[in-house]
Amino acid sequence: MMPGIRRSGVRSSGLEPRIREAEILRQIEEWLTLRRIWHMRCNNAAGKAQSGQFMRSFTCNGHAVNGVSDIYAVKDGISIWIECKKPVGGRVSDAQRRFLDAMNRNGAVGIVVNSIESLEEQLKEAGVI
Repeated sequence: MMPGIRRSGVRSSGLEPRIREAEILRQIEEWLTLRRIWHMRCNNAAGKAQSGQFMRSFTCNGHAVNGVSDIYAVKDGISIWIECKKPVGGRVSDAQRRFLDAMNRNGAVGIVVNSIESLEEQLKEAGVI
């Protein structure tokens, strides 16, 4: 673990970390910043579809794109899409999986992480770091 990046507390059992997804996202952004890897947070807009169903989507050129990852980063010309999930109970939606699969098919690196360690491991495996 990187100095300066703090961890959240643990559950009373002491076995499973009780870390919220927002904390994982903050840690990942801090890790990227410390390594001077350019990145940006991809915020999703919330609203109702014509069907009345509540949805979240990223808007690009006036079109909604569902499942866009939490963070977009670029290192040495390689596009990296990072979906952050909490360690216990974090679930990748079908739209998020389709988005990551499309990025990987098209030469980018699309990953799901639940810790700094999982981020480092996957970026090493992909040859990014």
